[in-house]
Amino acid sequence: MEGTNHTYRKYSFPKRERLSSKKLIDALFTKGASFYFYPFSVRFLLADENTTCHQFMVSVSKRNFKRAVDRNRIKRLIRESYRLHKHLLDEHLPQGKFLLIAYIYTGKEIHPYDFIESKLVDSFRRLKSKMDQ
Repeated sequence: MEGTNHTYRKYSFPKRERLSSKKLIDALFTKGASFYFYPFSVRFLLADENTTCHQFMVSVSKRNFKRAVDRNRIKRLIRESYRLHKHLLDEHLPQGKFLLIAYIYTGKEIHPYDFIESKLVDSFRRLKSKMDQ
C-alpha cells in the first residue's frame, strides 16, 4: 500500500517507564502533590530534566486485599489501562515535561476492567487540571 501515511502509537510499557528507583519514589511521596479520585489516590511530581519519559507505579494495600492474587490482578488491570492510554498524558503536558506518577488503589473490591479504565482516563483529566494550577 504505497502512499498511505499511518501514524502508529507504541503501546508498550518498557522498564524505563516503570517507577522503581527508591530515590525517585521517596521524592515523589515527600515533595509530590496528590489528589483522590475513587478508587485511586494519585501522587504526582514533575520530574527533573534528566528524565526521558513518564514513570509510573501502582500500589495495592495488603490491608484491603489479603490474597496476593487479588492485589496482582488489580495491579495488572491498572497497568494495562495505563499502557493503552498513556498517550493522553503527552497531549496534556508541554513538550519535554515528564511526570513521576503513583496510583494507590484504595477501593475495597475488585472492579471490572471497564470501570478501572474509565476512572484512570478521568484521573488523567484531573491530573492535567492540577498541573495547570
